[in-house]
Formats: sequence, structure tokens, C-alpha cells
Amino acid sequence: MNEVIRAGEEMRKLRAEMIMVFAGLGWTQERIAQLADMSQPAVSKQMAKRMTDEPRAPVEVSLDQRDVPWLEGRLWGLAEEISETLDEAAHCTRYVNALSRGKKRFTPQSIDELRRLVEEDLRRYRAELSGGHQAAYDEISRGLDLPSNVVTATSASVRRSIASQVQRDLLRT
Repeated sequence: MNEVIRAGEEMRKLRAEMIMVFAGLGWTQERIAQLADMSQPAVSKQMAKRMTDEPRAPVEVSLDQRDVPWLEGRLWGLAEEISETLDEAAHCTRYVNALSRGKKRFTPQSIDELRRLVEEDLRRYRAELSGGHQAAYDEISRGLDLPSNVVTATSASVRRSIASQVQRDLLRT
């Protein structure tokens, strides 16, 4: 029960941080509401509540970032895209759903497991997936294999979520 409560609290904090980051990037409240799975009035209320807080430095949004949370987020976004492309038939689908619902946490072991599942999907469904999926995985995998000393002011969960969305948007274009 405590785990469920903790996951709910973490999700609320994550949504609040995401709202402020996306608003700082100039995204509309409607688009933020879609991404955060919230209503537009709820996003508006969060933004009004946070406007009195200290202004934050904008988050850098570029696929070339090498910090671990960013790369984990990209891997998560890639796995979600593979799952949707294969109509939920991918090996990584259950794992992605567990991550999305907070049933699984981002640990080195969970990332290794997700990497193995994505590799299996890329190998098995090569004909159905675009070359962009493999190229994205190769870049993410190389980044995760190299040690990173990058430190950022933004929380890891926010960086993962932003990276996931950026990766998915890139694969859709």
C-alpha cells in the first residue's frame, strides 16, 4: 500500500515539474494537458500555483544530451513507439506499461531488461520497424554504455519524461 501511495506522490510531483518545464518551453496549456494526461483547467491551476515560485532555468531539449536520465527517457520513448507501431505485440509492451504506471522503477537492472526487450523487438520485427528505430537504439545504447559525469539541475524523472516525449515525436516525423 505504501508503494502505491509513494508512486502517486511521485507522479503528482513529476506532473507539476513537467507542467512548468513545458510551459517554460512555450507549449500551450492544451498540449501540456495531453502530455500529462490532465485536464486543461488542472494544468492552468498548476501553472498559477507555481508562478509564485522562483523562476527556473529552462531545460535544454536536444537529443545529443548524454546524462543517464535523458538516455533512459529516450529508451523509454523508443520502447513506447515500438509497442505502438507493433500494435502492442512487442516484447517490451508489458514492461513499458509497467514503467508508465509506476509499477517498475528506473534502476540499472530495469534499464538493462528494457534494453534486452527492445533489442529482441528490433531483431524480430525488423521488417515492420523503420531504420530510425534501430538508429535511435544504437545511439541510446552507446550513450548508456559510456560513463557520464553530466550533472543537471532538473530532476531525473522530469528529464526522462521530456526525453521520452522528444524521442517519440522525432520517430513520428
